[in-house]
Amino acid sequence: MHIPDGYLSMEVWTATTVAGAAAAGYALRRTRTALAQPQVPAAALAGAFIFAAQMLNFPIAGGTSGHFLGSALAAMLFGPWAATVIMSAVLIVQAVLFHDGGITALGANILCTAIIGSFAGYGVYQAGLRLLKGRLQAAASFAAAWVSIVAASCGVALLLALSGAAPLGAALPAMLGWHALIGIGEGLITMAAAAYLTERGTSLAREGAFA
Repeated sequence: MHIPDGYLSMEVWTATTVAGAAAAGYALRRTRTALAQPQVPAAALAGAFIFAAQMLNFPIAGGTSGHFLGSALAAMLFGPWAATVIMSAVLIVQAVLFHDGGITALGANILCTAIIGSFAGYGVYQAGLRLLKGRLQAAASFAAAWVSIVAASCGVALLLALSGAAPLGAALPAMLGWHALIGIGEGLITMAAAAYLTERGTSLAREGAFA
């Protein structure tokens, strides 16, 4: 999911750097008013968990592997704005300290993983809860995680196509196909984490987290 340096054209990585920085800055501003002070340490712990979980790869067909994304889980816990901040911080640390994802592609990775992943996952989770009237929370969390990673992969495919790295007709089906499989693992991990937190009495984000 992390786009490395050299895959995006100068026009695309410049535009996404500006857009990603603006989005992360705006999300931080929104989070300062939306996130209660006692939640800040919990958000930091969630970021550390997501960072560590992304280090665990699981094999899929063709000798490739996928890893946990975490955007949906963060959004379910703290809302999409706080999730954007959490995921942006994870991406920055990975790019700067571990060279996982390019520096020039950092803005693009923030847009795809932090913005698209968080808001897509949160939207599906909230829609699932309303549709199921609060029942089958596990199904809603699984669907949110699956859609989150698939939507983020579509964003990556679009940016690669705009950069001329691959035609959209080839990049989009390839990204969708692989990440539909990876999304199953993402969904299972998120579902298990959500069930554990619910059992422990931790409230997942509800209506109003967009505020």
